[in-house]
Amino acid sequence: MSSNTWLVAGLGNPGPGYARNRHNVGQMVLDELAGRLGGSFKTHKARAQVLEGRLFPGGPRLVLAKPSTYMNLSGGPVSALARFYDIPAEQVIAVHDEIDIPFAAVRLKRGGGEGGHNGLRDISKALGTKDYLRVRVGVGRPPGRMDTADYVLKDFGTVESRELPFLISDAADAVDLLIRDGLTAAQQKVHAQP
Repeated sequence: MSSNTWLVAGLGNPGPGYARNRHNVGQMVLDELAGRLGGSFKTHKARAQVLEGRLFPGGPRLVLAKPSTYMNLSGGPVSALARFYDIPAEQVIAVHDEIDIPFAAVRLKRGGGEGGHNGLRDISKALGTKDYLRVRVGVGRPPGRMDTADYVLKDFGTVESRELPFLISDAADAVDLLIRDGLTAAQQKVHAQP
């Protein structure tokens, strides 16, 4: 089953207090994509901020979604939007922070484990499958013995903040490549970058 509509969900927590946290990098990427589409998010009944548009002329319709729930409850809004727009799981892209990837790197995959990421775990449960695409935005591992939850709920550091616009742009490019070229071709381009 193939649809000409893609759902791109940027994961994070709601509210200004979380806006610049590492855990919210998925929503930062969606803000970048919204800028490229030239639109603004509107509230949807599925408990998400949604923007519809196309990244390129003749391209498929995109539904950009920022769940309005906390990270660990991302599955409800994502699955509700997939049903509302009749989008199959294989055309759902979750954009999220990833501690197992160095800061400033972006990696793409379909399916697999959630690596302790509660937002992904909730999406897998709600969709009834792990077979959706992930744009994994590297935020690096916590220093020393810092708790992982404390680390991802902190804002990016000063040095990271200077590099952050490039990382967000790279992750937005990766979403674009996934939709244009498919997973394998997109991986070859994105994973080749240092």
